Amino acid sequence: MPPAGHICGRRTPLSHRRGRSSLPAGPDGSETYQRAGVAVPPAPGPEASAFLAVLIASGPKYTERRSIIRSTWLSTAGRPPHEDVWCRFVVGTGGLGGDELRGLELEQSRHRDLLLLPELRDSYENLTAKILAMYVWLDLHLDFRFVLKADDDTFVRLDVVVEELRAKEPRRLYWGFFSGRGRVKSGGKWKESAWVLCDYYLPYALGGGYVLSADLVHYLRLSRDYLNMWQSEDVSLGAWLAPVEVKRVHDPRFDTEYKSRGCNNKYVVTHKQSIEDMLEKHQTLAKEGKLCKEEVKLRLSYMYDWGVPPSQCCQRKDGIP
Repeated sequence: MPPAGHICGRRTPLSHRRGRSSLPAGPDGSETYQRAGVAVPPAPGPEASAFLAVLIASGPKYTERRSIIRSTWLSTAGRPPHEDVWCRFVVGTGGLGGDELRGLELEQSRHRDLLLLPELRDSYENLTAKILAMYVWLDLHLDFRFVLKADDDTFVRLDVVVEELRAKEPRRLYWGFFSGRGRVKSGGKWKESAWVLCDYYLPYALGGGYVLSADLVHYLRLSRDYLNMWQSEDVSLGAWLAPVEVKRVHDPRFDTEYKSRGCNNKYVVTHKQSIEDMLEKHQTLAKEGKLCKEEVKLRLSYMYDWGVPPSQCCQRKDGIP
């Protein structure tokens, strides 16, 4: 585990700003994202700059998940060779009881890597508002080139992500594992009663982990008052970026669907990992230089075909990670 007070990321003054918000300031000086009812808190301490920002969506009760991430794949963030990687676990604290708040305050005082959204109740129904609020905060307070969004049950090959991003143009990048054939849900947890665009969702990257360039985050902040809030935050992001000139990069090394496809040594982002899975992957990397003790395929993958209608995009085949 990182030592007490460890901060992910280099804390240096901003070299420039991409623009200030026109939102009204609250009594504490914070700027308020009114439409989602989310107060975007001021930056905790000196403002920072980074090559890669890492935002990990977490929940108030998932202390153990955050702890194992700090001690495994995020353990090198803020240190050579990843001293220009900055990270925060994003948690909504609206409606929490005193004991839960004190627990988060203690965790924050020790690690200083939480981004707390005090007016957001952390729930599935508020995930879209949470995603937008954290991008708004990031654009206001950090000078960065790329952001990796992940969940707190995601394992990331941070070294591979950083190395490959250094060779990419930091403009209009949307990098992840895309779907274009998802039918609109008419019932259940993922019901989208407000979706009227078509009978399929627009192409979007699966939310277990994806990368955006800073200019797209800036676009989202500037456009926030015009963005519809659908039930799924991943679907919402895909729709928000649908009319924009974006470089969508589908990468099967992002194992980010609702359940993992298994373990492949080529994976750079793997979703739906238990604490034991994360520890095993970290130890195997350290000892053997590979991700998997043994490669396992639980389901087939696909390469996205951008030359056909989205409903025909994603044919699963063998031979793809």
